[in-house]
Amino acid sequence: MTNKLLISALIKFFAGVILVGLLLFPAAGSFAFWQAWLLMGVLFIPMFVAGLILMKKNPELLRKRLNAKEEQMEQKEVVLFSGLMFLSSFIIAGLNFRFSWLVLPAWVTIAGTVIFLLAYLLYAEVLRENEYLSRTIEVQEGQKVVDTGLYGIVRHPMYMATVLLFLAMPIILGSIFSFVIMLVYLPIIAKRIRNEEKVLEEGLEGYVQYKERVKYRLIPFVW
Repeated sequence: MTNKLLISALIKFFAGVILVGLLLFPAAGSFAFWQAWLLMGVLFIPMFVAGLILMKKNPELLRKRLNAKEEQMEQKEVVLFSGLMFLSSFIIAGLNFRFSWLVLPAWVTIAGTVIFLLAYLLYAEVLRENEYLSRTIEVQEGQKVVDTGLYGIVRHPMYMATVLLFLAMPIILGSIFSFVIMLVYLPIIAKRIRNEEKVLEEGLEGYVQYKERVKYRLIPFVW
């Protein structure tokens, strides 16, 4: 089981590396797109380390996240639109580098990198706090409401982290046009959260009371 899980994880990891490279470098027309190398480094190196940690500490969670498939049509649409968003954002970033449309200064790229890494740490903390995390919307057997740590501040800290991660990516790539495209993620994630909360209210004991205690979904004092 462990060897099979490891092989599956490595295949998906390297497939992700290749896919991102194919989206960025051909559009850029050059391997001198240093912002792309920076993004791939801060994206995939921590991902690889996190995968090794999950493999050792919680292989079942890793397996669930690798094999997750949405069952609800509404969430399949969310996944589709998210994929199109990434596709167009990365290609536009590459074209932005090739034609020098409006390349953000290096210090902005560095600032975006810092935000990205902080968001990665936030994401890792969410993984540590909630053993029931899944890439799909579902209520798992034996699942309980987690209301401590970050879950005592907002109801969906994982999505809070992903919003920061996704919005930081085009900043690292130096493309304001890609950033505008990535803003589409905000209504996408809002739609997903509303659907997820409906599922949790119906299937997870204590979730309605948790919503009353923790008022904000994603951003403290805002929403």
